[in-house]
Amino acid sequence: MTGVIGNRQEIPAVQGPPIVLAASADLIGRHALTTQQISAMLFALAVISLFSFGAGALARRFGQPSVIGEVLLGVLVGPTLFHGVISNAIFPTDILPFLTALANVGVALFMFTVGADLDAGVLRGRKMVAGTVASGSIVLPFGLGCALALYLFADHQTGNKTGFVLFMGAAMSVTAFPVLARILTDRGMSRTWLGNVALACAAIDDVLAWTLLAVVVVICGASTGSQWLLLLFIPYLVLMFTVVRPVLRRLMAERCVLGSPPPALVLTLVGLLLSAAFTEWIGLHFIFGAFLFGAVMPRGATQKLRTTTTEGVTEGIADKISYLNGILLLPIFFIVAGLKVDLSGMSGNDLLDLALILAAAVGGKFLGAFISARLSGMARRPATALSLLLNTRGLTELIILTVGLQLGILDGQLYSSMVVMALVTTAMAGPLLQLLYPMHAPGTEGEHGQDGAPVAPASPERGRSEDSAERTSRSSARNRS
Repeated sequence: MTGVIGNRQEIPAVQGPPIVLAASADLIGRHALTTQQISAMLFALAVISLFSFGAGALARRFGQPSVIGEVLLGVLVGPTLFHGVISNAIFPTDILPFLTALANVGVALFMFTVGADLDAGVLRGRKMVAGTVASGSIVLPFGLGCALALYLFADHQTGNKTGFVLFMGAAMSVTAFPVLARILTDRGMSRTWLGNVALACAAIDDVLAWTLLAVVVVICGASTGSQWLLLLFIPYLVLMFTVVRPVLRRLMAERCVLGSPPPALVLTLVGLLLSAAFTEWIGLHFIFGAFLFGAVMPRGATQKLRTTTTEGVTEGIADKISYLNGILLLPIFFIVAGLKVDLSGMSGNDLLDLALILAAAVGGKFLGAFISARLSGMARRPATALSLLLNTRGLTELIILTVGLQLGILDGQLYSSMVVMALVTTAMAGPLLQLLYPMHAPGTEGEHGQDGAPVAPASPERGRSEDSAERTSRSSARNRS
């Protein structure tokens, strides 16, 4: 006896109560992909992979992060040009939910690598200056974002004014840790004093920005009626650091000694997906669970216990996940995010809103970081360079904006303007930094301290600290953002 699912193929039917089997077959049939949908989705995935690779390569030729080219590709094939004719032909409406699901998996994997790349070692010897600059680069843009939100709310009203105001403040405050690391690595600055301070500031900014976003998610989800579930996050957080992290350290150390990284990789994938599923279930969005699991991944001991490739276990796993994710899943997210951008119908008021958003984002971040850096004793030139670096937003901003769109905090037009802001702030960092610190041949760049003057060769202790920053920068740079 055989049964048919959709119009795909015959499979052996399962014996059981007729009513239950009929209901199950009907449910599967209604939700199964048809042959046409599967063909369309596979074709769309092939197109996304090919053209995203080309767009990223083209962006890199112009000295830009690949995320710029990939997001622009999504915007160009979307409704902004040709009223969506291209996107409707390549990405039929009935396969968009499946592409969105794959994009969400890509975001979860990316958030894991962001958490895994955070390393307290980059703060060693720089806690005071990094803390001061990071605070200034968060507080001023957050305040300007909140003030701008009060003005924008009249034309972009949502159900929760408090959530909207806080969200705009958080969106203005973020710094893209991975794209900043990529810029530093490409320019040979990842081992300099300035590069290490920039990484430390970006790490602090990232943690604060995700914390602010979590608060916004809690506030905006207050009407769902299941807010009591959010109380589970506190014991879950304690469990992750006091139980899960030591268990992971022990398991991965054993796997490292045995020279068997695949089980460690499977364990990591299962853990991050379960963690993401849990935070989504309690109403805190899956990105926080994935990020948290990355943050509790063991470092220290696992970096001393080397695999056959001489990479630390955590670093090696994050690299493998990042590599796979960057080839297929993240490009899907870039396309899906770009398809939601529509700049074709922007009015004069919309252009004014965009100008104010750019002014608050760029001005707030730059002035907040610059003033704080100068108060910390940093010279004008490195303080300016640090302020430019912290203005990069990249994929981190796109994820925050996507969450805002999903929660109904942003409407389509404001989302489009904010994506433009993310692209502009990311694209401007490299060219402006080139004016301050022209790129030198590899191995010839001079290192400068906070006063802008050349510094003496690193001491062994400083070298260990810089090795930690170098590992963080190198690992983050492998992300596509």
